[in-house]
Amino acid sequence: MGSLGPVTAPLHPPFLETTPSRTVGDLVASDASVPAQTLVRAVAEEFFAQPALEAVALLSAGRPVGLLTRGRLLLKLARGFGQELYARKPVSRIADLEPLVVPSNMPLRDALSLALGRPTPGVYDDLVVTDEAGTYLGLVSVREVVLEQSVAHARTAAAHDMVLSRAADLERLDALRARFLAHATHELRSPVNAIAALAETIRLAVGRGDLPGVGTRVELLLRSAAVLRGTVNNILDLSRIEAGKVELVRARLAVAPFLEELAVMARLLIGAKPVTVRVEVPAELALDSDRSKLRQAVLNLVSNAAKFTEEGEVVLAAAEEAGGVRLEVRDTGPGIRAEDLDRLFVPFGQLDDARVKAKEGTGLGLVIARSLAELLGGRIDVQSRRGEGSTFALHLSQPSEWSRAA
Repeated sequence: MGSLGPVTAPLHPPFLETTPSRTVGDLVASDASVPAQTLVRAVAEEFFAQPALEAVALLSAGRPVGLLTRGRLLLKLARGFGQELYARKPVSRIADLEPLVVPSNMPLRDALSLALGRPTPGVYDDLVVTDEAGTYLGLVSVREVVLEQSVAHARTAAAHDMVLSRAADLERLDALRARFLAHATHELRSPVNAIAALAETIRLAVGRGDLPGVGTRVELLLRSAAVLRGTVNNILDLSRIEAGKVELVRARLAVAPFLEELAVMARLLIGAKPVTVRVEVPAELALDSDRSKLRQAVLNLVSNAAKFTEEGEVVLAAAEEAGGVRLEVRDTGPGIRAEDLDRLFVPFGQLDDARVKAKEGTGLGLVIARSLAELLGGRIDVQSRRGEGSTFALHLSQPSEWSRAA
C-alpha cells in the first residue's frame, strides 16, 4: 500500500486520460479519526455502535499515521481478541500503518490510479486526505472516486462503458461487503462480549477467593470461545475460497470408508437424539478429488442435517451417475419451503422459520459447501418439501476410468 511520504502521480490507464475536473479534496465525506494510542476496545465499540462507520484514521499531532477499516478490525479481533481487545492494547497494534495518503489537491484520476495499483486486499480501502502541510482532513471512499470518474471521463462511448461497468461492479461488491461485514459484526459481537464478561466475573471471583462458581463460569467461557472459533473459521474459510487462495491436491479416493468416517462424525453431532445414521454406497465406488476439501464440503452438509433432524434418520449415500459421482445427504428433518430454497446459500442467512431460528449458526456452512463443490468442479442441488425432510446432492464430474476402484 502507499506510504506516508510524498505521493507521486503514476501513469494512468488510457481510459483515464482526460482533462482532470475535480480533486480528492472535493469528495471528502468523513473526518472520522482517533488518536493512535486509543484502546482497541474503545474503537471496536464505536464500530459496533455505528453500522455506517467503515473506517477511521489514526492521528498523531494532527497527522495521519494509520487507517483502520471495519473489515480489518473484525479480522484482527477474530484472530486475537483476547490479547488485543481486552489486554488494553492501542489501536495502532491492529491498524494499517501504511495507508494510501494523498493531498487534497490531487486530481481524482491520479488518486484512482494509485488506489487501483495497490495489492488486492487494499484496493478499496479509503484514501486518507491531508492538506499541503500534511494535516489530516478526512477520508474518501474509492467507490466514490470511481463513480465520480465514470461521469468525468465519459469522453467516448468506449471509455464511458468501461468506467460505468467498473463502477457498477464496485457498487455491487460494496453492497455485498457491507452486508457481509454487518452480519459478521453481529455474529462476532455476542461471543466476544460473553467471553469478556465471563473473564471479568472469574477474575473478581478469584480475587475474593470465591471459587465454587468458577468451574461453571469456565465451562460457559469455553463454550462461548468454541462458538467464536467456529464463526471465525467459517469466515476465514469463505474469505480464502472467494479470494482464490485455496489449492487443490487431487488423489484417488475410495468412497465407502470416506462416508463411514463422516457417519461417525454425524453420530457425534446428533448425540442423544433418536436419529439413526446410515451409509449407502457400493463398496467398489471411487472418485478423483481433493480429500480434505471434499470432506469439508460433505461434513458441512452432514452437520446441517444433524442440527435440524430431531428424529428419524440421516443417510449418507453415493452412486455413479452419468459423467461422474453423486454424493447425497438425506434427512428426515423439518424440510424447506419451495420459496426458501434460493436463500439457503446466502451468507449469514437463516430461513424465516421458528424451528430454524431456534438453532444457533451463522448460515455459512452451506455457502462454504457450495463454494468448495464449485472449486472441485462440481455443484450442489437440494430437493426438499416442508415436513418431509431434505436431500442435498453433491455432483462431481469424473472420467469413466475413475468411477470404480481397482
